[in-house]
Amino acid sequence: MTPLLAVEGFFGNFWFLLALKLVVIASVVPVAALVAIYGELISAHMQSRIGPYFAGGRYGWAQPLADGLKFIQKEDLVPDDADAPVFRAAPYVVLAGTLAVFVIIPAGPSLLIRDLDLGLFYLLAVSSITTIGVLMAGWSSANKYSLIGGLRAAAQLIAYELPLVLAAVGVAIQAGTLSLNGIVAAQGHGGLYTIPGTEIGLPFVLTGQVVGFAIFVTASLAELTRTPFDMPIAESELVMGYLTEYSGFRFLFFFLAEFANMFTMSAIAATLFLGGYGFWGLPTDVPVLGLLIVLAKVFFLVFLMIWFRWTFPRLREDQLQGLAWKWLIPLSLVNIVVTGIFKVVI
Repeated sequence: MTPLLAVEGFFGNFWFLLALKLVVIASVVPVAALVAIYGELISAHMQSRIGPYFAGGRYGWAQPLADGLKFIQKEDLVPDDADAPVFRAAPYVVLAGTLAVFVIIPAGPSLLIRDLDLGLFYLLAVSSITTIGVLMAGWSSANKYSLIGGLRAAAQLIAYELPLVLAAVGVAIQAGTLSLNGIVAAQGHGGLYTIPGTEIGLPFVLTGQVVGFAIFVTASLAELTRTPFDMPIAESELVMGYLTEYSGFRFLFFFLAEFANMFTMSAIAATLFLGGYGFWGLPTDVPVLGLLIVLAKVFFLVFLMIWFRWTFPRLREDQLQGLAWKWLIPLSLVNIVVTGIFKVVI
């Protein structure tokens, strides 16, 4: 048997593919750690302070590892009056929603776990699972601060899920497909939208979806409960909201999910609006190159999220809901209508 046939045999083996996919999914932990240390370094620079220093040397690369070891050693406490099974399950539900998103994010035409024809539909559906976990955490904790935080989170996530989905609908209309690979290919081929003098396509953010991109990024910040949309865990009002009663590794799971979700939401935005693994004429059939392009776009968007956190003050609850229902949802509906008209006319 030739080496090529041996490799093809491995990739045709169910157990080998299962192990490979589990390894890819398990990468959520180092991804979350990478985003966490990146966020700490950027935040320190913005605030003119040193930041992580001792764990791992000058740039504190081992700080996430130190934090993880710290949380694992802490006692796992469950309040006496809590609904213990629901309380214990909530962190796993939140993390499961994050893991499920990794399944279909493409880093190349063939560098993804599963290419679904309804990939965008699946993506928006599973990303909503975290809402259930947050509600479970707030309700089961037997704590008024946790309950209020959980209710705030549910109201916020429901309100901002609508503009998030509607912004993605504009992309689906323009691309003519729900497959994430198809959406990236539609941005690479260009059609009417190309760099002058070439056949190199432009990303959707430059060809009619800039409003959709702004809506998507804003709604993503609210979905992640990041400042200025961090009302569900407002420390000055609710201690830590739905996280108040959590400790040890269960709190660590929420912590990992937050930073991993920053990565996944940025990866979704990069795929839908910024061209995904394609970049202005570079070959898309080189897996490593596609992965590097996706990571560059993702960390640019993560930088924006961190920048917004230290730039804008926290919104009041009425302002937060008003922004979603009075502005983002109507704008996203107008964006869908305009995109549909241009799709038919042009």
